[in-house]
Amino acid sequence: MPTYEFEARDATGQEIRDVIETTSEEEALATIRQMGYFVTRIQVKKGSAARGAVTGKKKRSFAIGKVRSKQLTTFTRQLSILQDAGLPILRSLRILEGQCRPGRLKNTLMDVADEIEQGATLSEAMSKSPKVFNRLYVNMIKAGEAGGALEAILQRLADFMERAESLKRKVRGALIYPIVVILVAVAILTGIMLFIVPVFRDMFEEFELDLPQMTKLLIAMSYGVANYWFLIPIAPIGVWLSIKLLRKFRHGRLGWDIFILRVPVIGKLIEKNIMARTTRTLGTLVSAGVPILECLTITRETAGNAVFERMYGKVIEAIREGETISGPMQEHSRLGFHPVAMMIWMVVCGVPFSLICFAPDLLQMGAGAAGAAALLGGLFYFSKIRSRVVDDLVVNMVDVGEETGELDTMLYKVADTFDEEVRTLTDGLMALLEPIMIVFLGVSVGFIVIALFLPLISLITNLSSGAS
Repeated sequence: MPTYEFEARDATGQEIRDVIETTSEEEALATIRQMGYFVTRIQVKKGSAARGAVTGKKKRSFAIGKVRSKQLTTFTRQLSILQDAGLPILRSLRILEGQCRPGRLKNTLMDVADEIEQGATLSEAMSKSPKVFNRLYVNMIKAGEAGGALEAILQRLADFMERAESLKRKVRGALIYPIVVILVAVAILTGIMLFIVPVFRDMFEEFELDLPQMTKLLIAMSYGVANYWFLIPIAPIGVWLSIKLLRKFRHGRLGWDIFILRVPVIGKLIEKNIMARTTRTLGTLVSAGVPILECLTITRETAGNAVFERMYGKVIEAIREGETISGPMQEHSRLGFHPVAMMIWMVVCGVPFSLICFAPDLLQMGAGAAGAAALLGGLFYFSKIRSRVVDDLVVNMVDVGEETGELDTMLYKVADTFDEEVRTLTDGLMALLEPIMIVFLGVSVGFIVIALFLPLISLITNLSSGAS
C-alpha cells in the first residue's frame, strides 16, 4: 500500500504537512478532506511505490514547432474545469494528456506529470518548459498554489487567455480582406503594365508623338515592371527581412516600434491592442497576489513593443525608489525623438516617388518629388514626438486604483475599455477599407486611361489636320 506525502491548509489557513497510507490517491484526498483540510499538494512518498510509478514512462512523439495559443487556451480552460470539480492535479494532467493529439503539448504534459510524480509542484514542473508555459503562466500558477486557490487562478488565467485569443482573431480577421484586395489589385495593374501599355508605347514611337509627362511616367512605370517584374514578389520579402534584421538591434527595434505606433489608423489600433493586453496582464497578476515588481516585469516582457517595454522599465525603477505606478507611467509614456524612427518615416514617404526615376527624362522630377515627400515624412514625425501612448484615462484609473487598493479592478476596467475601442476601430477600419480600395483602383485606372488617351487625341487631331 503506497504512502502519500501531502501539504494542505486548515480552516484558519495554517499550512499542514503530513503523510497518509491508502490504496490510491483519490482515497487519500477523500480522507484528507474529511479531516477538514484543503489539499494544495499530494504525491507518492519517494520509495518503492514512487519508483514503480516512474518506471513506466510513456514514449514521446516527435514534435516540431511551438504550441499554438489557441491550443494552450483550451488546455487551460479544461484544466480549470477539472480542478474545480475536485480532481487531483496529477490525474487532471493525465486525463488532458490522453486527450491531446501527438505533439509538443502532449509531450510537455507528460514531462510535467512525471515531474509532479517525483515531488515537484505544478509551477516548478511547468517552469521547466518555458517554450510552452511562459513566465506569466508559471507565476499565476505559483500564486494559486501559495494561496490555496489554484482552481480560481486557473479560471482567471483561462478567461484572460480567451479574451486575448478573441482579440487576436478579431484583428487578424480584419486584415484578411485588405490583403486579398491589394493582391488582386496588384495582379490587375501588373497585367496592364505588362501587356497593354507596351502596345500603346510602340504605337506612339511609330508615329513619333511628343508625349505628355503623364504618359512618359506611365511608360516608365511599364518599363520598370516589364524589366524588373521579379522585384514584385521579392520586394515584400526583402522589406520583411529588413524589418526583422532592424529589430534585432535595440535601437532599431525601438525606432521601428515608434514608427509603427504613429502610422495612421493602424498605429492607433496596435497601440490600443497593446494597452488592453498589458493592463489585463498586470491586473490578472496583481489579483493573483504576485509581487508588484514581478507583475511589472512580466508585463514588460509580454508587451511586444519596445516603447511600452521602455515605459514599464521606468515604472519598475520608480517603484524600487518608492514611487507609485501612475506618475512614472504618465511621465515616461511619451514617444520622444529617435533618429531611426525619423529615418524610417523619410524612407517610407520618399521611396514610392523615387520610382519615377525609372524614366531617364523624369529623373530630375522623380528626385525632387522623393526629396519633398521624405521631408514631409520627417516633419510629420516631428509633429508626433510629444504624443503619449498612455492617455489620461489610464493614468487616472491607475491612480484611483492605487489610492483605493483596487488596482486590479481598475486595470480590468481599463482593459475592457480598450478592448471595446479595438473592436470599434477594427469595425471602422473594415468599413473604411472598401471605399479606399475602390478609390485607389479608380484613380489608378483613371490615370492609365488618361495617360494613354491624351497622345491618342493628339494623334487623331494631327491626322485630321493632315487629311484636311
